Amino acid sequence: MVEVPWSDQIFRYCERGADPSFWAEPLNAATNAAFIVAGLAALAEIARKPAEVRGIAEILLALLVLVIGTGSFLFHTYATRWAAIADTGPIGLFMLAYLAYALRLMLRLSWLTTAVGVVLFVAALKVAGDIECRPGLLSVTAAARGPCLNGTAGYLPAFLAMLAIGLVLAVQRHPAWRTLLPAALVFLVSMVFRTVDLEVCALTRMLGKARGTHFLWHLLNATMLYLLLAAAIRHGRQR
Repeated sequence: MVEVPWSDQIFRYCERGADPSFWAEPLNAATNAAFIVAGLAALAEIARKPAEVRGIAEILLALLVLVIGTGSFLFHTYATRWAAIADTGPIGLFMLAYLAYALRLMLRLSWLTTAVGVVLFVAALKVAGDIECRPGLLSVTAAARGPCLNGTAGYLPAFLAMLAIGLVLAVQRHPAWRTLLPAALVFLVSMVFRTVDLEVCALTRMLGKARGTHFLWHLLNATMLYLLLAAAIRHGRQR
């Protein structure tokens, strides 16, 4: 059996550079508080609803956002293989859970159709994650020194799913579209900042150190996740 080096360091973002210390990414670490704020704000909104209309699914989605913030904080402080799983695992789980929620409760699809949709989404994530950008295609592909568009290509299925569901809901005149489509727009902007983090690294010096743009991915994603939670809390069960 091959032993996985769980404690190996991962140097992926501009702010860390090649520094293995705990606080090498102060901005990237601190901005994870935005996820905690988003999750707590959603839970507070749920708590204000009458007990008989509170849904366990919405509560679990809000709790997942708290876990996302915690996992991301661990990665941007420890920066190890195990911390990377703590970072990406909750994100992947939220994507699958929210997709199933939107297909089943917002679009009112059958359980079978919802399951097929989730399976196809997982396949799309796998394909997107395996995309290899040809060297020289874009400057950001060279700066990332690895995954296509600094790994952001792997999030394209999530953006497209959010956009598609929002558009279908708009056609159906379901009120959730007014929150889902802005969430998709925020996510698109956040993906741009994640992509160019290493490309613009040298241009983002602050207090004597390059900071990059990954912290903006955190702030915008926390906003996007709150919008998704708000859509579920306010309109998720509305026909």
